[in-house]
Amino acid sequence: MISIKSDKEIALMREPCAICRDTLLFVEKEIHAGMTTQQVDDLVYKYITSCGAIPTCKGYCGYPGSACVSVNEVVVHGIPGDRVIMDGDIVSVDITAGKNGYIGDACRTFCIGNVSEAARKLVRVTEECFFIGMQGVGPGTPLFDISAAVQKHAEENGFGVVRAYVGHGIGRDMHEDPSVPNYGRKGTGVRLKAGMTICVEPMITMGGWRTITDRKDGWTARTADGSWAAHYENTVLITPDGYEILTL
Repeated sequence: MISIKSDKEIALMREPCAICRDTLLFVEKEIHAGMTTQQVDDLVYKYITSCGAIPTCKGYCGYPGSACVSVNEVVVHGIPGDRVIMDGDIVSVDITAGKNGYIGDACRTFCIGNVSEAARKLVRVTEECFFIGMQGVGPGTPLFDISAAVQKHAEENGFGVVRAYVGHGIGRDMHEDPSVPNYGRKGTGVRLKAGMTICVEPMITMGGWRTITDRKDGWTARTADGSWAAHYENTVLITPDGYEILTL
């Protein structure tokens, strides 16, 4: 069932969403080559908890980290550990913060040092996919209009669109209805309504759309062909006259 948030609930969601925004801005300033992914996770934990919030990724279905820290070919759910971030890498940091009984969710992909032009284009186009997907969105918009626009922009730029992982509703729970895929047919899907809160999160690759999950940890999702991937996400509120990005 899709949850329609009241004005009071929306007010309560604003704080954890703002904490996600500010945490990622903090990480952007601090992340550098030579760090381990665990050190990035430590930054996320320190910042979120300093705001009186909870990193709700930690312990979710047994997930061990406060953030998902995904390097290069890892699409999502990269478990923080001893992997060293190298000059030229791209690193996706996906976080959630819980406060006031509600959750915010956002992700950014950071370019570390001397990143190739091809990888920089991937990161840029992935972010563009989000904003192009949101163009003209408001009450009455078919949900998959977002999906179709994301897919079109990615594929026009020669990139692949991940199928196995999608965006989602959010509120009291990290994952609520509806699912928000990054591919689909324009004019289809549920109609958006004012008060809906959704996470739109393009996951785009330099190669194909297929992914594989690490059998050992059960979490780390990589591109099947080893190509690099980028991820960009915001929590979005559908308003009576359009939408508002709560994590910007």
